[in-house]
Amino acid sequence: MKSARRSSLKETQRWRRARKRDPGPEAFLREQEPLCVGACSRFLHRSIFHDHLWSLRDGEGNVLALLLNSKRSLFPVFRGLADIPVPHFLNRLIRSMPVHAVQGLREDALILENIMAQLGVHPAESIDYDLMALDKEPAAECFNAGLPGLHIRRADSKDMANLLPLQAAYEQEEVLPRGAVFNLSSSRATLEHILSREHILTAELEGRIIAKANTSAESFTRCQIGGVYVHPDYRGCGIATRLCAELIRSLMPSGRGVSLFVKKRNPAARSVYRRIGFEVLSDYRISYY
Repeated sequence: MKSARRSSLKETQRWRRARKRDPGPEAFLREQEPLCVGACSRFLHRSIFHDHLWSLRDGEGNVLALLLNSKRSLFPVFRGLADIPVPHFLNRLIRSMPVHAVQGLREDALILENIMAQLGVHPAESIDYDLMALDKEPAAECFNAGLPGLHIRRADSKDMANLLPLQAAYEQEEVLPRGAVFNLSSSRATLEHILSREHILTAELEGRIIAKANTSAESFTRCQIGGVYVHPDYRGCGIATRLCAELIRSLMPSGRGVSLFVKKRNPAARSVYRRIGFEVLSDYRISYY
């Protein structure tokens, strides 16, 4: 009886293409925001021509799950609903425009990965992260970390030439999936975008930029930090701790909380963020195709 009732409920669920003025998806995302800042950011800045959003609804029109396609990346916000109906549009989507990545909470990413595997599409590499959040001032001692003479300041377009080597190194070490070819022009374009639209701080020592950190997304009430990179010659000196603490403090007047995700296989970075005061909310995952 219970199985029949569950099957009946599932039959009332339908995936629908979300319209621009549909309030349901936004309300749903606001409820999930701390767990899906990236998806919320893409939702807020999506293009009606190039991005697509689908919502799974029950018989009464309530949103049960969302799937956002933005710049060849899929963002599932499924709330762990493992028995959701297969999105009828997904096969056509991945055949017409190859997916670059799937990212979201680990349980949601795995659900979508399994659906895509049934369609014959498998990830080349999957990386697991800690999803972390902070909603208060960083620990006071973090502002004293780093080397004597370290200078933290806001970067601007005049820093482009000096920041590009750090951005390129960051992408090659932390962003590019295994086997991907680094593209300097693409890296430069990414840095130009960061300098023009994001908050970015640099750490200087004796006039040389040796580290950087920036925001990478902004949702309804939160900012996401990314792009944290310290030159290898200066690691282990507390520079990342000081730099991130200063960046977070600069964001606090806006009243926004701060989120980030860090690779589980990077214990040094995880230690830095815990020292600052971040707490783990959940497991996060990015799978590259």
